[in-house]
Amino acid sequence: MAKKIAIPTNGEDLDPHFGRAAGFTVFEIEGNEARFVELLSSTGLQHQHAGLANMFKSKGVEVLVCGGIGGGMINGLHAVGLEVVSGASGKVADVAKRYASGQIVSTNVVCSHDHGHEHGHHHH
Repeated sequence: MAKKIAIPTNGEDLDPHFGRAAGFTVFEIEGNEARFVELLSSTGLQHQHAGLANMFKSKGVEVLVCGGIGGGMINGLHAVGLEVVSGASGKVADVAKRYASGQIVSTNVVCSHDHGHEHGHHHH
């Protein structure tokens, strides 16, 4: 079963500022393959947690692979059942390939204040 991921995009690079990214590249992950699906424009949705979350849901995206992300945005995305993997960087296509091959695991770069600093990972 293929899984869709979205990566905040600036040109060919992963945009380290999730909330300010001009667009998100959607890839379909199947096995170790990452296939480009589409580029979503987030114009007008910057910092709109609900708007972005709904856009991802409507496109069937399940996981967001990003660099840094604010706690509020993470909470907004988690609220609609999206998984967030942070701490990635580099070219968008490379990030997608690394994710597909299991090399990107969330580092929880941003910690909101409601979950303490336990080291357990929450898997859905």
